[in-house]
Amino acid sequence: MPSVDCDNAAGAAGAVRHLLGRSRHAIATVTGPLDVYGARCRLDGYREALTAAGLPVDGLLITDGDVTEEGGRRAVRELLERRPAPDAVFAASDVMAVGARRELRAAGRRIPEDVALVGFDDSVLARHMDPPLTSVRQPVEEVGRTMARVLPARMAGEPGEAAVVLPTELVVREPS
Repeated sequence: MPSVDCDNAAGAAGAVRHLLGRSRHAIATVTGPLDVYGARCRLDGYREALTAAGLPVDGLLITDGDVTEEGGRRAVRELLERRPAPDAVFAASDVMAVGARRELRAAGRRIPEDVALVGFDDSVLARHMDPPLTSVRQPVEEVGRTMARVLPARMAGEPGEAAVVLPTELVVREPS
């Protein structure tokens, strides 16, 4: 069966490069559940971007969430206990970014002055957060169209690609 997915690693790497370009160097990440392929890819992209920039990957700056708002809050609370001064957080979903923002503010951290925050999914939440959230956009409609095109051909026994990986895009919202 063919798979259609987005380039999660490249999207995460782009988000981290954006933060590095904003002079952020203690960049934390809130991952999704690591038993999910896409979450592992996003973590790989985070690591790759830091390594390419010559920065160490600090395990104290990596925490896992469960793709819920409360999961984002809990993950950032744990993160701040271990490493109280990250200057950026890359959340592997916009929903977790909402929770991360709430917890950062509860800890007295200003966004983006003290801590930059970037999410993933470019959901409607990203546009309506205060401040608006820079986020990685996945072409979900294109995923559906591609699957609708590829799946019937494969079910009919026609040869084709085993996997289709679509590009992501960083949507920068000021300030980030």
